[in-house]
Amino acid sequence: MALHLHDTLARAVREFIPVSPGRASLYLCGATVQAPPHIGHIRSGVTFDILVRWLNASGYQTTFCRNVTDIDDKIINTAASEGVAWWAVAERNQRAFTRAYDALGCLPPDVEPRATGHVPEMIVLMRRLIDSGHSYAAGGDVYFDVLSYAQYGELSGQRLEHMRAADDVDEGAKRDPRDFTLWKGAKPGEPTWETPWGPGRPGWHLECSAMSTKYLGPTFDIHGGGLDLVFPHHENELAQSRAAGDGFARYWFHNGLVNLSGEKMSKSLGNSLLVDAMIKEVRPAELRYYLGQAHYRSGLDYTPEALAEAAAAYSRIEGFVTRAAEAGLATGPLAPPSATDLPAAFTAALDNDLGVPQALAVVHEAVTEGNSALAADDAAGAAKQAAAVRGMMAVLGLDPLDEHWTGGGDEGLRPVVDALAAVALAQRQAARERKDYAAADAIRDGLAEAGITVEDTPRGPRWELRR
Repeated sequence: MALHLHDTLARAVREFIPVSPGRASLYLCGATVQAPPHIGHIRSGVTFDILVRWLNASGYQTTFCRNVTDIDDKIINTAASEGVAWWAVAERNQRAFTRAYDALGCLPPDVEPRATGHVPEMIVLMRRLIDSGHSYAAGGDVYFDVLSYAQYGELSGQRLEHMRAADDVDEGAKRDPRDFTLWKGAKPGEPTWETPWGPGRPGWHLECSAMSTKYLGPTFDIHGGGLDLVFPHHENELAQSRAAGDGFARYWFHNGLVNLSGEKMSKSLGNSLLVDAMIKEVRPAELRYYLGQAHYRSGLDYTPEALAEAAAAYSRIEGFVTRAAEAGLATGPLAPPSATDLPAAFTAALDNDLGVPQALAVVHEAVTEGNSALAADDAAGAAKQAAAVRGMMAVLGLDPLDEHWTGGGDEGLRPVVDALAAVALAQRQAARERKDYAAADAIRDGLAEAGITVEDTPRGPRWELRR
């Protein structure tokens, strides 16, 4: 089965046929860096990371572009309220987003362009639109004329006569209230760049069209982001790019949102769960499992109980792989996974619109079989299932033996923890042998308070570090 993906524009699942055979080009609308990220922001990062990994495993040479919006009204307002430069706010929060992506094991993009670094490309795009009659300058601003583009509304399914006025600027300068801004004229105290139509700064929609086509070409494969971006952001990107003569994205890929008590997670509602704080309470691998386990188009309603269930599910997978490794059956670094080497049911699930829930069902079935093989001392059977589980989980970005999750790359801290845990477990074992069970229990309880859980097995005690 070939890869099929849901295309928002077509409102259907379509076979993925790239512009260039064997290559895949992807653009993800990244962060507007006015504040640090919550888990709602990072869900799109995890979703797109799984897609990129599956494309790689399927044999495609991928080019992944994820932008940064480092100038907009919210950034300027935050800077003004704090009495700092706008670029300081953007830089601080961009670093927070990078930490979050890295902590959750997201592959870095091939290119991560910033809006403020691509004003020349935006000027060229505006000139093309003005020359073709699709845009106009007025009052220091530049607008897109929505009535000039007959297909406006095709992505979101909205009808022009039912649309409200765009609320981004003063209505007086527009030909039509629904026209949207490409360029915002200079205002006192705001950063500006020079253009043929006067000084100012980019509009949100313009920048993504300019950056995506610069790095991926006038026609590329996949444009993605959260479902909340379909209108107006992606609708406007599509209209201005097609009006300028670009083929633009062939597939529109949108993930569902993370809700809290039925409401979209957002800074304005004060209900955000910041990634920096959450990974102090739960292991990053468990948070990634939670954000990636559901089908990407479905919504997630966050509760601590749902996160705990996801953590338990990941721990079950991790436990089997770790036991297999301790038995010498799943050691060493993993080669980049290939779809041809993975279970057929797993590949079929991901080829069917990135069906992660069905793919995880295959993983858990393999874990069950692997645990049974370990219990029966079937080394060959356990090794086979451990290899399959690691390969499948690597595609999902969660191979339990990857040093990113084990701590093997954490500046040598893991060996220190290993040694200290070994000393404590030796003392516990000595207490048990002299029948001093109170002392043995006290050592175990002390380890638990430090985040180390102990499991007694026929091969002796084993431990896991948890947060």
